[in-house]
Amino acid sequence: MPILESKKLPFIIAQLGSIGLAMLIFIYSLLIGRETLFLVWNVDLGVFVDQFLRFFTNLAEGWIWIPYLLFVFGLYKKDLVFILLNFLTTTLLTQLPKNYIWPNVNRPIASGIEVSKIHTVTGVEVHTYNSFPSGHTATAFILFFLTVYFFPNKKVFWIGAAYAVVCGYSRIYLGQHFPIDVAGGIIAAVLSFQLSIWLRTKINSTPF
Repeated sequence: MPILESKKLPFIIAQLGSIGLAMLIFIYSLLIGRETLFLVWNVDLGVFVDQFLRFFTNLAEGWIWIPYLLFVFGLYKKDLVFILLNFLTTTLLTQLPKNYIWPNVNRPIASGIEVSKIHTVTGVEVHTYNSFPSGHTATAFILFFLTVYFFPNKKVFWIGAAYAVVCGYSRIYLGQHFPIDVAGGIIAAVLSFQLSIWLRTKINSTPF
């Protein structure tokens, strides 16, 4: 059975669950307003959480693809082309919209919310524009999808889900994004993965 046609339950749940989460965030953002929902989730949870999320958010930076590639392709010999396609499509589906389609969409600190109401963490540079969608969130979720796809078991699923959700939440907690930006990042990851599947089958439909 070709790798890109196999039906793997943990992967399917990961995709559908992520879409559901993104839709809920979109709906709540529309119902109560993106600023209100942001302030609800941006509440100060203390020094430990500040420092933990300040560190954890870095695990969704662009550099994380390098150790991921070394681990998944180098150690387990998974499909290199498919991994690279996901990296490229995710980059395009996040960077093009935020820099060229919606470059002036403001982040919380520049949205008109009273600055004293926004929780920020010392040492974290808070950005002002290029807010939608969240690139960190897209990276975290695409790595979650890829990993569950290659290693379809419950343990990987739950660890991957926790990683992706915490990375997404960290963007709100650190004052970098609205929840709706995080939802956009999730949808970008879903679309990226599906586009990568289509492109991979066009390149070579046989198993790796």
